Amino acid sequence: MENSDLTGKKVAVLGFDIEGKTSYEYYRGLGAEVTICDQKADLETPAGAPTQLGPTYLDGLDRFDIIVRTAGLIPSKVLAVNPPAIAGKITTQINEFLRVCPTRNVIGVTGTKGKGTTSTLITKILQAAGHDTYLGGNIGIAPFTFLGKLAPESWVVLELSSFQLTDVQRSPHIAVCLMVAPEHLNWHADMAEYKLAKSQLFAWQSSDDVAIYFDGSDTSREIAEAGAGRKLPFYRSPGAFVNGNMITIDGLEVCTTDELQLLGAHNWQNVCAAVTAVWEAGVRDIAAIRSVLTSFSGLEHRLELVRELDGVKYYNDSFGTTPETAIVALEAFAQPKIAILGGSDKGITFERLAEAVTRTNVRRVILIGNTANPEFRAIAPDIETELRKRGFTAITDLAQPGGVPVQEILRTAREAAEPGDVVLFSTGSASFDMFENYKDRGNRFKAAVNALGQ
Repeated sequence: MENSDLTGKKVAVLGFDIEGKTSYEYYRGLGAEVTICDQKADLETPAGAPTQLGPTYLDGLDRFDIIVRTAGLIPSKVLAVNPPAIAGKITTQINEFLRVCPTRNVIGVTGTKGKGTTSTLITKILQAAGHDTYLGGNIGIAPFTFLGKLAPESWVVLELSSFQLTDVQRSPHIAVCLMVAPEHLNWHADMAEYKLAKSQLFAWQSSDDVAIYFDGSDTSREIAEAGAGRKLPFYRSPGAFVNGNMITIDGLEVCTTDELQLLGAHNWQNVCAAVTAVWEAGVRDIAAIRSVLTSFSGLEHRLELVRELDGVKYYNDSFGTTPETAIVALEAFAQPKIAILGGSDKGITFERLAEAVTRTNVRRVILIGNTANPEFRAIAPDIETELRKRGFTAITDLAQPGGVPVQEILRTAREAAEPGDVVLFSTGSASFDMFENYKDRGNRFKAAVNALGQ
């Protein structure tokens, strides 16, 4: 579809982050007058760009023809300070990208966790099979950065969060829903709203499209049923599944689970989702699929081996920000573990995490967090309560006002660990009480690990 001529139109870009910067350039390129709206009063913006910055950055948006919401901005915050009629003017980069994308070959991936890994696997397999393929979305690459490079035969893989999907009005040709569990309940009103946001990935599909879902989750199945796309499960036939220890699809053997470089049985789901998606995309090249599955070891901050020191392995899983991700991380290792847990609240409970600690050979739990941060409530006390209910008392509480330095957390973990143990930094919670984001948290953990013994 051709881009529109927006000469003379007024566009507001809400949030001048990675997406916002590319949205600004995109709409300016169409001739629009673009105003940058951001809560940071001291934001650095392009010379001459109209701006609306600071606490009132969302006020008076009804004067604009198009309002582009950055993914992390809750739509209700925009609507709360503006006339109801502006709802029809709000769009997102993902929505606009899907509107103007010159190729029908788009694969969208959502789920609670595993989106980045699955999307990357799909991209790498398509590329290994010789396809011109681009990866973007929630993985940190704004789709507008490669829009101009796309041809009708190109493939696009989009990792899509509930933030991006909540008000989307278009669906990709192939949509994939992974495991879904409670998350972002500090952003969404409740689990029903979270599921509804995910379902938008499928809601706009036609009968010519494909809706792939995780067969082990009723929630994933319900989400995929939102649209008219042909339903296809993975983790059982006819999608890819694990037959004994063999990744299998359409009666063909791809590789064994032992040959996968990705750690943990939870990644078998991601692998099967990726194989099912590329199979639907027409890739029947087993050698290409196998080459990727047996060489890809994962993304940064996802069960990432940082270092082995004195017989102890240190793993960074900072991307895991929910109890469910901490649980699968704990289950990925049979060895005794020093588990570092805690952070800021996302509106989720910790009963299942505490149960997992008691059955996964955890030698000690180290609790972290800034208990005095007024903006982000620390959840270490909640975790400790659930652990003690179950008789687990090997707890070191480093959650305190201001939080403790990462170096001290690592020193404590090193003292508790014995040769053959794993120190696992998979906190089961968000990072904002002590860190800028999960990347900052993971990078500081890795730096502290690498400084041990120096």
